[in-house]
Amino acid sequence: MTSESKGKAIKITLKRSVIGRPQNQVDTVKALGLRRIGDSREVSDTPALRGMVRTVQHLLEVEA
Repeated sequence: MTSESKGKAIKITLKRSVIGRPQNQVDTVKALGLRRIGDSREVSDTPALRGMVRTVQHLLEVEA
């Protein structure tokens, strides 16, 4: 699926470690598809994903 067919997309990058974070934050980062510091993904811009990003916004860098 290309970014053109997904509509709007945002790029998220894991900038800080999940070590020592609450389990819900670790699970959220994993659900976003990020495994290690520096990993990036382009995800569709939906309300559900925005909520997930908001949960761990202190660990991520987000680009529109």
